[in-house]
Amino acid sequence: MEITLDQLLASRENRHEKQMALLSDHPSLTLVCLTVIMPGAVKRNSHSLIVANAALTAVLECFRTTLVDVEVRDLATGYEAYVLTSLSNNDAKRLACKIEDEHPLGRLFDLDIITASGEPLARTSIGLSPRKCLLCDNEARFCMRNHSHTQAEIQQAIDMMIEQYVQ
Repeated sequence: MEITLDQLLASRENRHEKQMALLSDHPSLTLVCLTVIMPGAVKRNSHSLIVANAALTAVLECFRTTLVDVEVRDLATGYEAYVLTSLSNNDAKRLACKIEDEHPLGRLFDLDIITASGEPLARTSIGLSPRKCLLCDNEARFCMRNHSHTQAEIQQAIDMMIEQYVQ
């Protein structure tokens, strides 16, 4: 099912509100917010669910000894999971980046560490480079901003990653 831009923007606002509520309710914990990178108007399909399940499994395994609570939301606008951990923001960011960088589907995981101000902690804050594009060696933000690749090229790369993972 395709979603509209208004639905996408509303889901981002709802996610931010959820993050702020969790941070307010648990000020001594660190919040990891998991979403799936799925470009285009369809955010929930069989491929996004494969990625979401792989991401959640990796996060639960990696954070298992420091895990305090997990909440999962499977929405038409995309899969979301909220993980509360006793780790510091920086330690949680290191683990999240390790998952994103080392898991076969990690490039399709968005694991944000949400700070008390409600902003995601940048990879550069722990000495890592920004994420690379799925298709080339440029920074992902550069290619997104400049529309360096077509939607079809990006979708084909994502489909190939997922098909290789499930084989």
